[in-house]
Amino acid sequence: MQVKRAESVERLQIVADADRLTSRAGTVLLAGLADRVGLTRSLSQAMGGVRKRRSRHDPGRTLRDLAVMLADGGDCLADLRALRDQPTLFGEVPSDATAWRALAALDGERVAAVRRARATARARVWELAGAPERVMLDLDATLVTAHSDKEQAAGTYKHGFGFHPLLCYEATSEEALAGILRPGNAGANTAADHVELLDLALAQLPEQAVGPGLLVRADSGGATHAFLDQVACLGLRFSVGFDLTEPVREAVLAVPEKAWRSALTQAGEQRDGAAVAELDLDLSNWPAATRAICRRERPHPGAQLSFTDDNGYRFQVFITNQQGSRIERLEQLHRHHAVVEDRIRCGKDTGLENLPFRGFQANAAWLELALIAQDLLAWTQRLLLSGELARCEPKRLRYRLLHVAGRLTRHARRLRLHLPRGWSWGGELVTAFQRLRALPQAP
Repeated sequence: MQVKRAESVERLQIVADADRLTSRAGTVLLAGLADRVGLTRSLSQAMGGVRKRRSRHDPGRTLRDLAVMLADGGDCLADLRALRDQPTLFGEVPSDATAWRALAALDGERVAAVRRARATARARVWELAGAPERVMLDLDATLVTAHSDKEQAAGTYKHGFGFHPLLCYEATSEEALAGILRPGNAGANTAADHVELLDLALAQLPEQAVGPGLLVRADSGGATHAFLDQVACLGLRFSVGFDLTEPVREAVLAVPEKAWRSALTQAGEQRDGAAVAELDLDLSNWPAATRAICRRERPHPGAQLSFTDDNGYRFQVFITNQQGSRIERLEQLHRHHAVVEDRIRCGKDTGLENLPFRGFQANAAWLELALIAQDLLAWTQRLLLSGELARCEPKRLRYRLLHVAGRLTRHARRLRLHLPRGWSWGGELVTAFQRLRALPQAP
């Protein structure tokens, strides 16, 4: 049997002579949504007074273009060209030098104004899409490698070199609320940094969303007296990991077998091989009503046990000031904190992986833009998309929706964007544009 060779590339003639084509037909959704919810206007107001003379590019709109570029998958100023080369869709996008000047203007006062602009737009989005049933803030730190000697880059606890930012996300809406850029040698359990980050995150929320039901979650890095005292002082609930010190281990081993209850899966069903119990620990030095809950489970095949494990079980402990007798539900809520790892991974795919500048302040401003980029993606999914596209991560969203090719035509003084016939997600993109047009303009 002979196999016929399909040398498609050899038989294909390639010429660069087509007009009015775009490779970013879906990305324009992000820019349109930023305008619709008032983010672009709020950023322009935040950057008011930056221009010393009249110029073509508004600094606030420049920040929006940078955020759209990061949401689109870019990771340096030069990637703005992907938007700049398509002015019919994105308007007049600034040069790299102009974009740099807008970034360089983001000192501490301007960054605070940009954060207020984000909060204003977020309130509008929550008004349109609805607030989460219960607001849960997930705090966690991550490492960002620096491949050159950048200001305040330092050695990390994993023997790398770079930065150690601290981030906060809202668990249900997947929005990036706040972030603090820190040197690589910053501590994972620095209470002052956690308090600062919490204040920044709360300032991002609509006033009515901050109340006794709000839950703050963190790993053991958040288990410091100063941080949890501040959470309790604000009247909020916390759920943070707790180290297995010797007194904790003794309390775990003292739990009678009948006191263990079956743990729950995220679907609310009983989980085989896992159980939870409340520990008898002296927590009088922690905020009032603090309790310790332990989870034990059989490790997965191939996992190595440590000296703190007993009888083939692996133990994890957390402390919380939440009340109620269903400790299995409290443990389920705490375990859900692991979704913050997914949010951080998406953040690194949306501008956080590469902090491109030499100066620390410029990189801190870049971090703020990366947070805006993640918000734009989250808002687009909440307001404009449904089904799988409303849940997928940035890479898949770009591959299926944002980076689709299209052809632009004009007829009767109107601009028309033609999408590929038969493209699997064409209907979803058309519906998304219809939903965008149906959104009321921000006042």
